[in-house]
Amino acid sequence: MPLSPLTSSVQVLGAPGERHEEILTPEALEFIGRLDTAFADRRREVLKERHRRSGHLAGGTPLGFPLATRALREDPHWRVAPPAPGLTDRRVEITGPPERRMAVNALNSGAKVWMADFEDATAPTWTNVIGGQLTLLDVIERRIDFTTPEGKEYRLGAQLATIMVRPRGWHLLEEHLEIDGRPLSASLVDFGLYFFHCAQRQIDAGHGPYFYLPKLENRYEARLWNDVFLLAQELLGIPRGTVRATVLIETITAAFEMEEILHELREHSAGLNAGRWDYLFSLIKTFGHRTDFQLPDRAAVTMTAPFMRAYTELLVRTCHRRGAQAIGGMAAHVPSRDAEANAAALAKVRLDKEREAEDGFDGSWVAHPGLVPVCREVFDGVLGERPNQLDRTREDVEITAADLLSVRRIAAPPTREGIRSNVAVALRYFDAWLRGSGAVALYGLMEDAATAEIARVQIWQWLRHDRTDRATVLDLLDAECAALEEEDPSARVAEAREVFVNTALTPRLPAFFTPEAYTRHLVSRTENRS
Repeated sequence: MPLSPLTSSVQVLGAPGERHEEILTPEALEFIGRLDTAFADRRREVLKERHRRSGHLAGGTPLGFPLATRALREDPHWRVAPPAPGLTDRRVEITGPPERRMAVNALNSGAKVWMADFEDATAPTWTNVIGGQLTLLDVIERRIDFTTPEGKEYRLGAQLATIMVRPRGWHLLEEHLEIDGRPLSASLVDFGLYFFHCAQRQIDAGHGPYFYLPKLENRYEARLWNDVFLLAQELLGIPRGTVRATVLIETITAAFEMEEILHELREHSAGLNAGRWDYLFSLIKTFGHRTDFQLPDRAAVTMTAPFMRAYTELLVRTCHRRGAQAIGGMAAHVPSRDAEANAAALAKVRLDKEREAEDGFDGSWVAHPGLVPVCREVFDGVLGERPNQLDRTREDVEITAADLLSVRRIAAPPTREGIRSNVAVALRYFDAWLRGSGAVALYGLMEDAATAEIARVQIWQWLRHDRTDRATVLDLLDAECAALEEEDPSARVAEAREVFVNTALTPRLPAFFTPEAYTRHLVSRTENRS
């Protein structure tokens, strides 16, 4: 791809912080500026296409497997690249924000992979964004060991998980960095800073620059990422195909283009992941206006629901047919000090992981180090000494468009407890997010942006279809606001309430809550300049 000269340099609008100059070097800023300049127009086109297609689906256009790519799907010969060093065995992956304590705990947890998450598990304050990059750099340089003021030591062990990084989605901007008077793509900032500082370091250590790609909706978005990889490798003189990326299939439209997404990324592909929570969010967001897509309480929508089974079985079949790894969904339970409650939670996790391993998944996600042993034990029992089960091609699976959309088979009205739970979770998560935390333990589960999104869009859907009424929701919201204020006097209750009202109780459903919260409630660029 020909490179055009930069018309201006990247301007840093965020406040200076400790060691920020190690990340925001002139060379690193030049690099992310080149990426953003090269792909800014295509990124905007991607977002326009999302809006256009959303309108068509809302207007009744049926969703199906693309006719234009039928020959690609029927071609039995093409394959993705073989697993890269450090990604052959992925039986347990742990996810979390790139925060120093989390990094040490995750890397030492016994998981095969740690996904450092700048997306759903990170509130994108300027401190978190640059601090996360410093964490990754320090991990790779093995200089992250520290002792807390209370005397607790955090030290990296000898056997560490492979690092993968999840940048923010294409829809988000990084308001603290500008070029030509416009903010940079948050995706390219997260990807670019890590790639610039750590790609060669990871190669030298025997691995490589590995990523998870969130929120993709179609093959064109995968093609955009592939071209980003090609340019990034060219700019830094890194061999083509060194980057590897796993795509999260977490939108309903992407579920219909799994093969196409693998094909676009084939020389950089590290498989697909079943991003179950965002997938439910996407389903409601896409079809929430329709009466035949009304989901029951979130707790009642399990992975055994027919439409979720269709989604996961198609993912395994698609991946293994093309030599790609299939990674299962998140176990979000947080271990409890209550022995009985903990045993019940671990039993649910075990059943979930047994289903995934038996279905052919090559590994799965957990949100807490305490869940690594049970997940590993389950996959050890199925895999044995094998690193994966790519040989299970699941030719027995035949999934139709109707199977992926068969939501009505579990349709049920919400319960009052389900409505209250969604209000409680969304409100508390918004408060935590506004205060800088993107992963929050609530009611025994690790909640992140994806689960908060489900909570607020379910409220919107139930209101739209008269499954509840606005007065009931507002009464529950006021009660939860009072309870939160009593639980934590420092909570940003009024602002969290405002985010909830503006993203769940409006006639038109906002696509994401994050732009609303980011624009209105995080530290502004003007404040950062002062």
